[in-house]
Amino acid sequence: QVQLVESGGGLVQAGGSLRLSCAAFTRTGSRYTMGWFRQAPGKEREFLAVIRWSGPISTYYSDSVKGRFTISRDNHKNTVYLQMNSLKPEDTAVYYCAASEVQTIVVVQSAYDYWGRGTQVTVSS
Repeated sequence: QVQLVESGGGLVQAGGSLRLSCAAFTRTGSRYTMGWFRQAPGKEREFLAVIRWSGPISTYYSDSVKGRFTISRDNHKNTVYLQMNSLKPEDTAVYYCAASEVQTIVVVQSAYDYWGRGTQVTVSS
């Protein structure tokens, strides 16, 4: 069982940056692939980025955020991050982190076993 708690959301102007954090509360030794998703009002939840548990560290991004967002993790702190740069108004959404027991890159929501409650990101123009 994993509890995920996101933080770091807020209001930012277009062109600005935010760093989201996701703390994973789980038993010692657990290993999960971690992903970030978002859901804008009236839209379906979409995949953004994923990172494997360990080496070689591998990541994968959706085209909509590639080059602007960076996913990383600190396994000692059981925390995954999403650094978001060059934010645009269309990035406004609730951002969720998720954990998958599948030990590879996964982008589909159904492959994720645990979800956080989300954190709101609002980008003003």
